[in-house]
Amino acid sequence: NNDTEDEERLWRDLIMERVTKSADACLTAINIMTSPNMPKAVYIEDVIERVIQYTKFHLQNTLYPQYDPVYRVDPHGGGVLSSKAKRAKCSTHKQRVIVMLYNKVCDIVSSLSELLEIQLLTDTTILQVSSMGITPFFVENVSELQLCAIKLVTAVSTL
Repeated sequence: NNDTEDEERLWRDLIMERVTKSADACLTAINIMTSPNMPKAVYIEDVIERVIQYTKFHLQNTLYPQYDPVYRVDPHGGGVLSSKAKRAKCSTHKQRVIVMLYNKVCDIVSSLSELLEIQLLTDTTILQVSSMGITPFFVENVSELQLCAIKLVTAVSTL
């Protein structure tokens, strides 16, 4: 039983390391694209779409469930609790790696708003970005992300 717990912890650490490295790669790509005087060849649509997909996935599946218990799925299939009951049972302690991911995702969202001011994007990409910018306002305990989302939604609305 102890070996299983150690193996699970190592597996979780490996996954979070890969998630963190992916967030770094997304940030690097966005930072390059938002640097001054970049040539048009730098703005690769596929890279931008993958950054948006990565960000949306980890917001929905990693960060929102960690910060707002309403977004958590009960793995044991327990009874349906109201959102107030879920929030009352929630602990506010976050793992260091989750906080790091949260900060990186905030940076990505903020940088995406800068990218919108620089580069024209396709309609489908704009729809993805706008849904990513609106969703944080329905999640509790993500105030920094909400500030970044305001900047993103403002950039989308000025297009």
